[in-house]
Amino acid sequence: MPAKSSEQSTPASLEIKAGLVTLPILKLPTSDIRFVANQLHDRIRQAPEFFRNAPVVIDLGEIATHDDEVDFPALMELLRCFDLIPVGIRGGNPVQQNAAQAAKLAILAEHTKTATANLTSGAEIKATSRSKADNAAVIKTLSSSSKRIEKPIRSGQRVYAVEGDLIVLSSVSGGAEILADGNIHIYGTLRGRALAGVQGNLDARIFCSDLQAELISIASHYKISDNLEETLQGVPVQIYLRDNSLIVQPL
Repeated sequence: MPAKSSEQSTPASLEIKAGLVTLPILKLPTSDIRFVANQLHDRIRQAPEFFRNAPVVIDLGEIATHDDEVDFPALMELLRCFDLIPVGIRGGNPVQQNAAQAAKLAILAEHTKTATANLTSGAEIKATSRSKADNAAVIKTLSSSSKRIEKPIRSGQRVYAVEGDLIVLSSVSGGAEILADGNIHIYGTLRGRALAGVQGNLDARIFCSDLQAELISIASHYKISDNLEETLQGVPVQIYLRDNSLIVQPL
């Protein structure tokens, strides 16, 4: 039997690349685990499949100025009970950060536009059944801050417009997800998930010609299909925030 060549036996090189992954953020208003458990129960039961096995970042910004000690092992266990996967924290004071590190949580930097721009030279679309070439052909750049999609966004694809608006000239299939730091415009049918203002822009809006969405969200305020009135489904709408409530208004 001929010996294997060194080229055949040498594995591919390991690569570590910078990139941007949009993660759900859990903002802790208190270190009281019981309070957090009650709040999580109320939120997650509205859209259990949306949060199932989702990685989550714990934001300590609201309790950073307090002397509250966070029981991270108990908090992590609680999140796992709700099928959430804690990966790290954001914010917090030095004592809280040291406790998080002791619990093997990552310390993530606060979001900045510069950091986001450096990590995302181009938004990407990922699909389970399409090639990279196919995906690259779907997305076209309008400017450095806006994205236009001309072909249907299929189930399993995920599109993110960084620091700008996302314009979809076709439809969004069920199981697909579109995100934008700014507004989202959909000129076809929305059957998947649409999340605008994902970095906290409360003025962001979603405009849709045919609303049949699994989930809509602006700045982490969301509604699922079961919470949408039947009269609003299948018609052109705009979606925006008013007094921290998500408003769906016919156009």
